Amino acid sequence: MDRNPSPPLPSRDEEGEEGAGGDCIGSTVYSKHWLFGVLSGLIQMVSPENTKSSSDEDEQQMELDEEMENEICRVWDMSMDEEICVGILGNMACFQEICVSISSDKNLGQVLLHCLYDSDPPTLLETSRLLLTCLSQTEVASVWVERIREYPAIYDSICFIMSSSTNVDLLMKIGEVVDKLFDLDEKLMLEWIRNGAVQPLDQPQEDAEEQPVFKIVPCVLEAAKQVRSENPEGLDVYMHILQLLTTVDDGIQAIVQCPATGKDTWNLLFDLVCHEFCQSDDPPIILQEQKTVLASVYSVLSAIFASQAEQEYLKIEEDLPLIDSLIRVLQNMEHCQKKPENSVDSNTEETKKSDLTQDDFHLKILKDISCEFLSNIFQVLTKETVAQGVKEGQLSKQKCSCAFKNLLPFYSPVIEDFLKILHEVDKTLADDLEESFPSLKVQT
Repeated sequence: MDRNPSPPLPSRDEEGEEGAGGDCIGSTVYSKHWLFGVLSGLIQMVSPENTKSSSDEDEQQMELDEEMENEICRVWDMSMDEEICVGILGNMACFQEICVSISSDKNLGQVLLHCLYDSDPPTLLETSRLLLTCLSQTEVASVWVERIREYPAIYDSICFIMSSSTNVDLLMKIGEVVDKLFDLDEKLMLEWIRNGAVQPLDQPQEDAEEQPVFKIVPCVLEAAKQVRSENPEGLDVYMHILQLLTTVDDGIQAIVQCPATGKDTWNLLFDLVCHEFCQSDDPPIILQEQKTVLASVYSVLSAIFASQAEQEYLKIEEDLPLIDSLIRVLQNMEHCQKKPENSVDSNTEETKKSDLTQDDFHLKILKDISCEFLSNIFQVLTKETVAQGVKEGQLSKQKCSCAFKNLLPFYSPVIEDFLKILHEVDKTLADDLEESFPSLKVQT
């Protein structure tokens, strides 16, 4: 043959069935149906039953017809594509034994990690998918964490992807890898937080512009903004990365120490909860879809609020929109936890056990985070802000009652101080709330 044959074109039936490239392998023009057909045909040709019946001479070389030879050449040509090779390994790694085998091969591990330095988005996507599969296997996860720690350049590659890629599928998958790494190993997370904090002493000054120093928080924020513009539902993983960062003091400092980074983080998250998630015109049940991302966002906002109360981006006028958002979440939570009136009560042990569902667990986490954040905001409310909240409706009787119901009894001192201010602003409202919550009557 004079040259490698071109990839086969999909048949008319495949075009009709799969539509716009739905049958293609990755970003190539190779058809999945075609590949499976060629491999199946080859297996049949070399099977023991077929070889015995086709010739009496065991050592006779099997001759392929021209069509099959061309098809096998195409498969060989396809196997030279790095993206496809990594993609096939990713599919194979879904099986535990194969995943262990792949992970135990140190040389193969180095080659796969080296793929993260590639500039081809499909290859990066398949590599990220394979890494995530291996990191999700308990038996081999630590092997990959240690390998990644051994190659500091991987940090730069991942940060570069997050800060510059516009491929949302790749950003979401690389975000899942970072999230899994941070969740698995706090030590690695701390190393990545500290990376870029200080420029290496041995780096020549003239190289500083050519080799940018990546910082984890700005890169995560840039990826989150890109994902939000095309697929807001995909924000969950990046919000969880930020939440994981706030579980260590170095992570909180990485967010708030640089005023620009702190402001950028605060503004993005504030906009999400006040203008996108769980809005007044959304049905209450929307909370079930957004509970995990809301828990992450509120957790990060609360950490920033508690650690940097005097930063200029923490404007006092933003307290009321946050209060409104938090109380709306608590109101919707009450709606989600209500049992249908026509439901049949059962006292069986099985029913009692099923009451604590996974949804209830995540809602409880969201409630705890929301209440802590709300109590922190209540503590800094001024008389002027309370008066504005009463006037504009963020601190109506209904909303205050919801807040009190959820904050009591754990945050009683906070509510008592708030009531003292409310007495000066609107005595009637304060008296009504005290009637509803007798234990809070202010001593005069």
